[in-house]
Amino acid sequence: MLQRRVALLVAGIGGASGILLGAFGAHLLRTVLELLHSREMWNTAVLYHLVHASVLLCLARETRVWILPFLCFSTGIFLFSGSLYALALTGVPSLGFITPIGGLLLISGWVTLAFEGWKQAS
Repeated sequence: MLQRRVALLVAGIGGASGILLGAFGAHLLRTVLELLHSREMWNTAVLYHLVHASVLLCLARETRVWILPFLCFSTGIFLFSGSLYALALTGVPSLGFITPIGGLLLISGWVTLAFEGWKQAS
């Protein structure tokens, strides 16, 4: 079982970093992202980052934090959104190979969350 305190810290950092990166992309990096034609990619990264940071917060607020979904979501955010952020800024195509791994982890987070909920309900 993951300590609730650690889970809340990770969720808080996830949410704050999502907001910071969203604002950074909208203001300081706007011209760069438009020149690179990667603004939409950046926005997708921010969307998935913030949605799943919210899920982390919901999980962290539970009395018993389910570690497998939490790890899938947190690692998925890092790999999925992180690779999109890096790809949007660099244009290095090989970074795109990391994105689907992060996506699979996000999907796995939802599947393991459903499974944990199913076990709890029975």
